[in-house]
Amino acid sequence: MGQRRFSRELALKFLYQFEFNKADFDDQMASFTERTSSKEDVKAFMEELVTKVLNNMEEIDGILKKYSEHWALDRMTVIDRNILRLGVCELFYSQTIPPKVVINEAVEIAKRYGSEESPDFINGILDKIFKEMPKGMTPSSIG
Repeated sequence: MGQRRFSRELALKFLYQFEFNKADFDDQMASFTERTSSKEDVKAFMEELVTKVLNNMEEIDGILKKYSEHWALDRMTVIDRNILRLGVCELFYSQTIPPKVVINEAVEIAKRYGSEESPDFINGILDKIFKEMPKGMTPSSIG
């Protein structure tokens, strides 16, 4: 497994934890990273992803609501919802990672942490967002 995927998996674990305990972010992040025996660049990318998701949660969730027809965010599993948040975050806020890689990584993580239906569900929503996402589009222009 590559370092970036490991960072994404750590980000998913942190977001899962944070969803149930919204205590002080800095304290939780410090505690979480202390328990992780990862390299500093893995931790740095994980923290970057988590920070981007949390700072842009309203826009990210708006996009997910629009593209996850017949699925309210609170009806999704916590794992699926947070994999989708990470995927949307990378699609819109990262200029260095190709969209196909973002979607593939999300699907692979869903295979490992989600239900049997998760990979297809994740792939369907992220692929639809990507296909309807004109170049230069920002989250606020579609959310």
